[in-house]
Amino acid sequence: MPDCQPSLLSDADLRAADLSWAYNRPAGSAMPADELQGWKQRVAQFQATVKADPSVQGSLFDVVNASPAETLDPFTLLPRNAEFWRGQFQETGVPALYFVVDHDAAVLLYVGETVKSNQRWKGVHDCKRYILSYVEAHRVHSLPVAVNIGFWPHADGDRKARQSLELELIRRWRSPFNKENWAIWSTPFVGGKLEP
Repeated sequence: MPDCQPSLLSDADLRAADLSWAYNRPAGSAMPADELQGWKQRVAQFQATVKADPSVQGSLFDVVNASPAETLDPFTLLPRNAEFWRGQFQETGVPALYFVVDHDAAVLLYVGETVKSNQRWKGVHDCKRYILSYVEAHRVHSLPVAVNIGFWPHADGDRKARQSLELELIRRWRSPFNKENWAIWSTPFVGGKLEP
């Protein structure tokens, strides 16, 4: 008879726990606090100019013709815990754009698109690792951080149209976790992949 107690978790659940946000982090990889604060401040200052962009301002009639890329404010979407995907859902969700935001710093970190909003982050997604690195960098220095995800459920059902809008938003907001903007921000949170 074995000396260990049988696990209540399946092999797949145990594997997921090993790859979860709380494990497998390299020791001693802390970013200096002043560097982290400076990086966030640069991103936040740029994105504040996007929010204040006068081209979005106009008459009531102009808004009707404006693209969602010009009018959508990711900071006003209902924030959900970044681990929402662990919940039980009755439905797969809807076509949507989603935004990972640090509400404490007013920084939009990532823009994505999905055809099934309730299932997008199940399984492997590199942005989960970026978020973990980002949050860990704050925790090491006891700095406040509030990373959440917000969904805009009005995205086009057509994948190409959704991806086109996603790219417009990535370029407009210069979200640092999107690879299109890595060179702009020298993003320190996207290095190294976790082994499956």
